[in-house]
Amino acid sequence: MDNKGKKVLWELEDKASSILSEFMLRVTKFEELVSVGSKFLVGFHEAVELLHRPAVHKTSEVADGIIKANETQRVKAYVQAGCVNGHDGVQNISKLRDCQRGLQDYLAEAKGLLNELNCFIDDIVIVLRTSNEIASDVSGHFGDGLVLQGTSLEKEAMELRSIQKPEVSDCASIMGTICSMVKQDYTMQEKIICSLSLKSSSAELQSYCLMWSLRPFINDDIMHHAWKLIPQL
Repeated sequence: MDNKGKKVLWELEDKASSILSEFMLRVTKFEELVSVGSKFLVGFHEAVELLHRPAVHKTSEVADGIIKANETQRVKAYVQAGCVNGHDGVQNISKLRDCQRGLQDYLAEAKGLLNELNCFIDDIVIVLRTSNEIASDVSGHFGDGLVLQGTSLEKEAMELRSIQKPEVSDCASIMGTICSMVKQDYTMQEKIICSLSLKSSSAELQSYCLMWSLRPFINDDIMHHAWKLIPQL
């Protein structure tokens, strides 16, 4: 392969590396947003729990004894009201609304980031297609057009370039994998948010909070590998 062909391919690798870097920055923003959404979800859970809090069981000897030992008019009125503080109830309803609004805002912002990730996927596909076409034209054969590892191009590039860039195919592959994971993560969160209501049980809300924090569709090893592909200048 002549120097001109190699130079074009190196430029495409530079562009692919830059796209991957910008892509991962958006992924990081999504990660930060997920943490914010988690706080709103936990807040919703806590508010519902307080609203569903049962009254004191007077059949309990200990509870009944405590009430009788401190039986002022204020305590009597509180027990008769079902041990519900009106001010606390208003605050919990307000908290519920704030958390619901925050979660809806989360969905909108997260969807916007997903759209940006899709745009970067479109960009890397164009670069990958161009790289494959150039490599095929210069080498005189098409092959599979996706993997360049082990070729003389890679060996020469490693010798001539001071900073080794990941191959275009590597960038495209890992970006596609991560985008798929993030979409699945978002879909799970969307389903959780859409199913929230005052009737949601404690066990149900606990499961939602756990799934949100565990993020079963995200593979941390793949995320770490993606960051390693980005050259540290």
